[in-house]
Amino acid sequence: MPKWTKTILAILLLPVCFGAVRALWLVLRASSRAESFWVAAGAGAACWIAIYLLLPKPMLAYVFGHELTHAFWTWLFGGKVKRFKASSGGGHVVVSKSNFLIALAPYFFPLYVVLVVAVFWLGNLIWNWRSFLVWFHLMVGAAYAFHATLTWHILKTDQTDISQQGYLFSAAVIFLGNMVVLLIGIPLLLPKVTLLNALGWWLECTGEVLHHLARLF
Repeated sequence: MPKWTKTILAILLLPVCFGAVRALWLVLRASSRAESFWVAAGAGAACWIAIYLLLPKPMLAYVFGHELTHAFWTWLFGGKVKRFKASSGGGHVVVSKSNFLIALAPYFFPLYVVLVVAVFWLGNLIWNWRSFLVWFHLMVGAAYAFHATLTWHILKTDQTDISQQGYLFSAAVIFLGNMVVLLIGIPLLLPKVTLLNALGWWLECTGEVLHHLARLF
């Protein structure tokens, strides 16, 4: 797909982005009384931010997760990973196929959060870990903060994944990808809001944005 086509597509996605922000606000407001989740998740995020600011950044762990996310999404699309390399100074993977989702996945798909959820789900299924729920929420907060802070850190340098896809298109996809993760993840973690509620609000809010634009023009 030519970059000019991706630029047009990115502009067309802007109403969807604004709708996602409004929908996320509604989800957060509806789930704001879930103190057992937000306090623990906020504490986990705060712990990680303190580590991020005060200690050397664990770039090897981040780069490994970054490249593994490329590999994971390649497998999702039926491709093969031919070479994998990760170090604190950088890394790369050689894959048999690629598209914009595979290229940009590490910037919006929090792999370590998914791993925390998967481990807890399996542990709860086998050993009934409900008594450790607060620790799970703390780890989710820390893992998402890890993803957000170190992704922001590497975005300060030139990333070929992004430059090859086009900056505006990449920004739209990365933003929407993170919104999707939050709009799906929060309802799955909290009983106060259902997934259908979140997606319904997103559709409704996007429609309102389009309606306002139609009146404007």
